Amino acid sequence: MELFSVIQLDRFVCNPLPDNRRVMIVLEVSILQPGSQVKNKIGNPISLAQANQQQKGGNAAPMGQNLGRPSSSGSGGSGYGGSFANAMVGGSGMGSPPKKAQPINSLTPYQNRWTIKARISNKSTIRTWSNSKGEGKLFSMDLVDTSGEIRCTAFRDQVDKFYDMLDIGKIYYVSKGTLKPANKQYTSIQNDYEMVLNQETTISPAEEDAETSAIPKIAYDFRTIAQLEEIAKDTMIDIIGVVKSTGDVTTITTRATNREVSKRELQLLDETNKVVNLTLWGKEAEDFNHPDNPILAVKGARVSDFGGRSLSVLQSSLMEVNPDIPKAHQLKGWYDNEGCHQDAQSISDQRGGGGGGGTNWLSLAEVRNQNLGQGEKADYFTTKGTVIFLRKENCMYMACPSPDCNKKVLENGDGTYRCEKCDKEHQTFKYRLLLSANVADATETQWVTCFQDTAEAILGQKADYIGNIRDQDEAAFNQVFQDASFKPYIFKMRVKMETYNDEARLKCTCVNAQPLDYKEYSKKLIMDIRNLAQS
Repeated sequence: MELFSVIQLDRFVCNPLPDNRRVMIVLEVSILQPGSQVKNKIGNPISLAQANQQQKGGNAAPMGQNLGRPSSSGSGGSGYGGSFANAMVGGSGMGSPPKKAQPINSLTPYQNRWTIKARISNKSTIRTWSNSKGEGKLFSMDLVDTSGEIRCTAFRDQVDKFYDMLDIGKIYYVSKGTLKPANKQYTSIQNDYEMVLNQETTISPAEEDAETSAIPKIAYDFRTIAQLEEIAKDTMIDIIGVVKSTGDVTTITTRATNREVSKRELQLLDETNKVVNLTLWGKEAEDFNHPDNPILAVKGARVSDFGGRSLSVLQSSLMEVNPDIPKAHQLKGWYDNEGCHQDAQSISDQRGGGGGGGTNWLSLAEVRNQNLGQGEKADYFTTKGTVIFLRKENCMYMACPSPDCNKKVLENGDGTYRCEKCDKEHQTFKYRLLLSANVADATETQWVTCFQDTAEAILGQKADYIGNIRDQDEAAFNQVFQDASFKPYIFKMRVKMETYNDEARLKCTCVNAQPLDYKEYSKKLIMDIRNLAQS
């Protein structure tokens, strides 16, 4: 900016400081006339301090006459600029918050006195932590107004003070929080700063009126599914799409806690004709029951590079089915008229780089011919196969009943069971499946190991039921295995060369087994034919 330029302050905030001083933070400015054209000082301007001295001597107009700052019309009617500055200066005293709230997108760490009027769009549960530095608890919430949104977190005493008084969907005045640079790793909110509640923070309810009705319940910043291919792993994003298909609920055992957790995979489709896998966890996976291709909007889904690109819904994510927003209505209209008849390409089942979690379509013969599993890390692939035989012998074992342990228990002979890992005696046990299945396609057969979740999916029964009928009803036990045979599945496999008794064997483990969707598989075959014709 050149000297003597004539400027207009479009967005600014005026904050009072001790000793009757004020500081103005300029957010946006327009140059009306460059200094090279003005060339000289206009008039005889004086500083605000000199104006105050003249005011005391009666030589100047009162401060209420906009001395030294632009009028509210100069702020462009934005609601923050002149009008908010007037509220700050003409307020009820240096220790009182401004009577007029300022927009969220004008907050910066350089302000020491501010108030926002915002709706709570999301609030987490109270979480606790314990480490070498001590123990504590926290919760977070998302605040939104017509200008934007911001993540807000409370710790320890502030949790007790504020958690129970705050409700999702309601509007509050919030003043005097600590502002700091935002950690974008844990939120999809587009704000450079985040807020931490402190001892000076005040929160009070705001009445619903015509002004507050304009504040959205949730502020989305949607990305298209096609854009996910260019987005880095672990990025938090907002997504909306048509639920093209819904998988069954399965259970997996987490490595970190060794606990079983429910999961369900959905396929989302949008106008870019791309499909992405979205994983739901826990109660959300178990309760999701929405047929007829609903619209699903997720705020704060995490991007993964497992099998190309996929998404995962976290505890902090916010999920809405058939939200009443323009984008959802537009997407539903597109799908009903066009999308349901078009071929779509999945970005979640592409060949992965290296031997990690990537998946690629191969026949069983191609797996053998390409020497998959020979490297230091396991290889993964996807195939269509049919279960032609299931081994009933040693298909399950008695496991430790502790939720964090699945190790085999030993019978003590007195009706109790001992777990060597836990070093405990138990009165009962739980059944765990360890199923060997022979899978065939048009080219080859392969013995596959299936653990609890995939074994239950193939057998169509829970492990406890199968264990109970094994000794009580042999006919029913055999019927379970007979009914499960000669059914086609889409298998996701892990393959690795292992050595047993000095003999190298290719061990194939089933990671996931989905019943064959003939319509979707036919679309894949058509796409394969088109790709071959073009090559």
